[in-house]
Amino acid sequence: QVQPVESGGGLVQAGGSLRLSCVASTRTFAIYRMAWFRQAPGKDRQFVASLRWFGGLTEYADSVKGRFTISRDNAQNTINLQMNSLKPEDTAVYYCAVDGFGGIRHFGQGTQVTVSS
Repeated sequence: QVQPVESGGGLVQAGGSLRLSCVASTRTFAIYRMAWFRQAPGKDRQFVASLRWFGGLTEYADSVKGRFTISRDNAQNTINLQMNSLKPEDTAVYYCAVDGFGGIRHFGQGTQVTVSS
């Protein structure tokens, strides 16, 4: 059973930074991609950033390009999301997702990020 576990959320002022981490409790060779999604109150869950486990290809939503950086820690089956220049509209619950090669996606429980103006 794959169970991503997120950490690092919190409250920050606009313009500040936060770093989220996600640990995937699965074997490394079973991971195709890991990603971050977010869901603001009353809105659909949206894609934020992703990283292909083999090859390292990264992708970002237009709204976070140049401000957020996704990275990996091979030894720990961990990805990180460095979030800089945060805006109030970045406020959301952030979810880590693990995509297996079979196309199945597993979401974590989520971590709250709140950016005050």
